[in-house]
Amino acid sequence: MTTVETATLWVHIAAGFLALFAGVGAFVTEKGSLRHRRAGRAYVYGMVVVAATALALFALDPTATRQFLALVAVFSFYFVFSGYRVLSRKRPADAPTAVDWGAVTLYGLASVGLLAMGALQLLAGNGFAVVVLVFGVLGTVLTVADVRSFRTEADPRAWLGEHVTRMGAGYIATVTAFSAVNFVFLPTVGRWLWPTLLGTPLLVYLQRRYEARFVPA
Repeated sequence: MTTVETATLWVHIAAGFLALFAGVGAFVTEKGSLRHRRAGRAYVYGMVVVAATALALFALDPTATRQFLALVAVFSFYFVFSGYRVLSRKRPADAPTAVDWGAVTLYGLASVGLLAMGALQLLAGNGFAVVVLVFGVLGTVLTVADVRSFRTEADPRAWLGEHVTRMGAGYIATVTAFSAVNFVFLPTVGRWLWPTLLGTPLLVYLQRRYEARFVPA
């Protein structure tokens, strides 16, 4: 591994830890407070660096493993990016911009790439294909849903639930990356999918809780 690769890897790891801790900070602080906003921004910035360095590592050594990790980085970052961007579209007049369309296009391409990779692995009899296909299917479904929502007038009450679920899903992806690297005592498929299996019901609960609390009937 070259000096540039090593430095990039350490930046990637440091940004990952920043995202892990900042995500917890955003979760436990009062929603809308200064500390919540600061922790949320730190989490977003951490994920920007995580995604950028994952792509850089793939460019430095374009192996199949790093290709998958780069696609997953784009997949994960879009959750965080879209959860952050929805705060700027609270009103029906706040239409998606070129930034939003560019991001969903990149996300859609990454999701299709994961589907293709998963299909090839499945044909080759690789058990890890299940993980790749799960990411690809989820990404494709979300891409279609976002494109449809961008083309219609937004519900002014929907931004809070979307913000909670997108940021939460991004954090699940962050935990997934940490688990995949460190929880080697688990089966490979298990350490990639347990955060999604446990976190998704929690996100549904939190979305309903915050919408009931903050969104008027």
